[in-house]
Amino acid sequence: MTTQALVGPATATPLRSAEMKIITGTAHPALAREICQYLGQPLCDATVTSFPDGETFVKINENIRGRDVYIVQPTCPPTNQNLMELLIMVDAARRASAARITAVIPFFGYARQDRKDQPRVPITAKLVANLLVAAGVDRLLTMDLHAQQLQGFFDIPVDHLHALPVMIRYLRELQLGDVVVVSPDVGGVKMASSYASALGGSLAIVVKRRKTATEIEPVAVIGEVEGRNVIIVDDLTETAGTLVGAAKILRENGARDIYAGVSHAVLTSLASERLSVSDIKELITTNSVPARADVGARLKVLSVAQLLGEGMRRIHDDESVSSLFELNKKP
Repeated sequence: MTTQALVGPATATPLRSAEMKIITGTAHPALAREICQYLGQPLCDATVTSFPDGETFVKINENIRGRDVYIVQPTCPPTNQNLMELLIMVDAARRASAARITAVIPFFGYARQDRKDQPRVPITAKLVANLLVAAGVDRLLTMDLHAQQLQGFFDIPVDHLHALPVMIRYLRELQLGDVVVVSPDVGGVKMASSYASALGGSLAIVVKRRKTATEIEPVAVIGEVEGRNVIIVDDLTETAGTLVGAAKILRENGARDIYAGVSHAVLTSLASERLSVSDIKELITTNSVPARADVGARLKVLSVAQLLGEGMRRIHDDESVSSLFELNKKP
């Protein structure tokens, strides 16, 4: 009795590493294109648009079956629109049989709603984490979360990048000399300490009292700033109330040139007005969200496309991501 082999080659073709595919929504396509340029990858052809009634429509126009898919979409304003668009893109990729879906969220909206600080309020950051996982996200790549413990809200791997290496390179180019890094509140001391250590400067803290959601009242400065250049560092600014208030009291305490560095500048029109008449010489930020055009010369935007792109490449190649934070190496 003879047996016949099944139709096909005698030996199977060796498995290849899944091809990378990068998709962008409408939140920040310019950043996605920069990332693709760094990686030498084409942007995946996808249609992301809205119906007349406001519903989002997504169609991926390429085959992504078995591919390693990265969806670039910061959940910046309009936050709910961009978040919903991301969830729909993830669902489209999952139903198209992507091998793995990584949500690349440079700015993670709702991050400040991470605890119950009042009776009968939600923990919206946890809800967003649940929505992303339920939609089909296998991995998250983000940058400078408002609170690092948000990583624990996810039951999937989270790669948390920091803008510090990008910011430090620019700050070193300014050659500010005798510099003091200032935290605008007690909660930002750890970040400010990292910047001070990298720049070889000292540390100061502005003690503040919040009056309303958009107004703060600086009370005192802890540390010596008289006659010295100052850099106020924070993870996020929207109305610039904290930064402008801190700059005012620092000037009153004898600070020379005052700079501000924030990872995410989600600026409103009120922020533009405040910055234009403030004591801040330059607001240094990243392109984690689209920059406002009306802030003028006071705004310096640094690109994190290389940082995010390198993080994506290392995830794809199963390499270490933490080494990106070694300041003496280029990411």
